[in-house]
Amino acid sequence: MPERLFYELDVEKRQRIVNAGLSEFAKQGFNEASTNSIVKIAGISKGSLFKYFSNKEDLYFFILDFIIADLIEDMKDQIPKLKGDIFEIILLYAEIEFNWYVKNPDKYKLLKRAFINDNSTMYEKTVERYKLSGDSFYDTLLEGASADGFREDKEKTVNILKWILEGFNEEYIKKIESHSDINNIKQIYVRELKEYLQILKAGIYI
Repeated sequence: MPERLFYELDVEKRQRIVNAGLSEFAKQGFNEASTNSIVKIAGISKGSLFKYFSNKEDLYFFILDFIIADLIEDMKDQIPKLKGDIFEIILLYAEIEFNWYVKNPDKYKLLKRAFINDNSTMYEKTVERYKLSGDSFYDTLLEGASADGFREDKEKTVNILKWILEGFNEEYIKKIESHSDINNIKQIYVRELKEYLQILKAGIYI
């Protein structure tokens, strides 16, 4: 977490530092990001940066926390409205999330980079840090789903869907690295997710 001194800065300067870190981490990822570039963009000295944050990792996680909080805040009023058929809920949520990404491309790029499994220590720390909040988010998303038509227990069915969503998203994040057009990414993501959900809805066996 930032040192108290960071919160004593005026709002404009704090925002400059956050924006500089966000831009650099989005472009380079954690490992390749340069604190020299960050301080240059922010218009502060390197010594000042490390008075506000203990190290680069501290700044990185502060910015990730900020992005995830912004995403959740933006969607908090929309998620409770997602009720009814569980497959429709998942597809509607996918569109809501991508609409946020379209409005926040740098935040999207950083989130995408942060959760790509590159077998690094930082990736492991990131997954560990956000696992519980991720589980809670999926539970909140799916709690309004109707159990009508479920062959099995709702809780077990929701767990299966949650695991599939997590795996699909992780694989998809890797696959879309070569795509730069986020609107195109959204169309492909929703189409492929719909295909997989249709298979699940219909059942695997004939």
